[in-house]
Amino acid sequence: MLMIYMQQQQQYVTTNHDDGHSLLLKLSENDPLFHKKKKLLQLLGISPDECIHLKAPYTAVVLNSVLDQLLQKARIMTFNEVDLYFDATDVIQLVKFNNPRNELEALHSVLLLIDNSILSAKHLRVDVLQDLREMILDKINALGNKIRQDTVLAQNVSCDKETCLLQWGEGAGVQTKLDIAYVEGAGRGAIARENLKAGDIALEIPVTVIISEEAVHKSDMFPILEKFEGITSETMLLLWSMKEKHNRDSNFKFYFDALPAVFNTGLSFGVDALLELDGTLLLEEIVQAKEHLRSQYDELFPALYHDHPDIFPPDLYTWEHFLWACELWYSNSMKVVFPDERFQTCLVPVAGFLNHSINPHIMQYGKVDSTTNSLKFPLSRPCNAGEQCFLSYGKLSCSHLVTFYGFSTQADNPYDVIPIGTSSVFYLSE
Repeated sequence: MLMIYMQQQQQYVTTNHDDGHSLLLKLSENDPLFHKKKKLLQLLGISPDECIHLKAPYTAVVLNSVLDQLLQKARIMTFNEVDLYFDATDVIQLVKFNNPRNELEALHSVLLLIDNSILSAKHLRVDVLQDLREMILDKINALGNKIRQDTVLAQNVSCDKETCLLQWGEGAGVQTKLDIAYVEGAGRGAIARENLKAGDIALEIPVTVIISEEAVHKSDMFPILEKFEGITSETMLLLWSMKEKHNRDSNFKFYFDALPAVFNTGLSFGVDALLELDGTLLLEEIVQAKEHLRSQYDELFPALYHDHPDIFPPDLYTWEHFLWACELWYSNSMKVVFPDERFQTCLVPVAGFLNHSINPHIMQYGKVDSTTNSLKFPLSRPCNAGEQCFLSYGKLSCSHLVTFYGFSTQADNPYDVIPIGTSSVFYLSE
């Protein structure tokens, strides 16, 4: 499941005064790691509530000093649990470059602070804040160049179904600066059509194109499923998709046509592949997941298709079809926050072609813009024409990625774990 990957909770405070400008990155008390981060900031001599003053003379040296101070604080404020686990032993190193993800989040925290400051600086030297903003963008661009991955497109592979899906999406209001192509060693991926800058919207999906609970509520199976004790909305959607896949009049026909016949996740591994994994943590995860899914299937069938064969045809609701639908929803669904603040698990056509990276281009996504009633995917770092555009599926171990997505990361994964004893885990460093 594609998870929301949004910026840590922070507060941005800006104050104007006669001799300059005060900037404050304030650690939010709603941050689950608030106390750990506050303690680290204090150990480093950085006050969590202290403003950084920007005042004349506005030389490059002064601006660089201000930016360094803001970044030192922002790096700690954007730390996650893994960062804190490994880096807390080296207090001095905490305020320096740690890893690309943390650096990119820190830079965007400072960028948002500066943008808010520009909006509120009605009578001050906005040009100075603009200079500071350009310096941040230069750092973002430099980092993007450093971690950019080469993209090699596969030759002689048909993308007819993907092209039809894009054309359908654009006709339904999807706005995209991405094409779909087959990438060597990665399958299908989203490729930038043009040079894209940090802040550009790579993809925008109107709510009307998103597959959400509303699709089930409008279906003939909902009156039956809502009476089924203990069934979740996610399971309802899964059952809906098993049938909708075969509906030639479906509003989402082009989406289902573009889906693979086989997902090749760990859930589909055959006997030979599982034997090769004997004694590994990955095998244990796959077996547990399949046992859970099988018990879920047995709770639903054959009861549903015996009682309602016209709504749940037995030939469409086999174990094999159920497993395919599980793989679809595990590997392609996304948690979406709607304007009424409800979280829903959804399928988002076209967005499913965005592949995972621990150093993604898109870091903040998953919340519907109430003004445009659309889901936007803004870039956190540049993506050049012909380059594959990545987002993050979340803080997932390689065993989880293999089990539910069918791939592992090429780079070292900071979220890999090794069980220690019966209750604790040890995070592997980068």
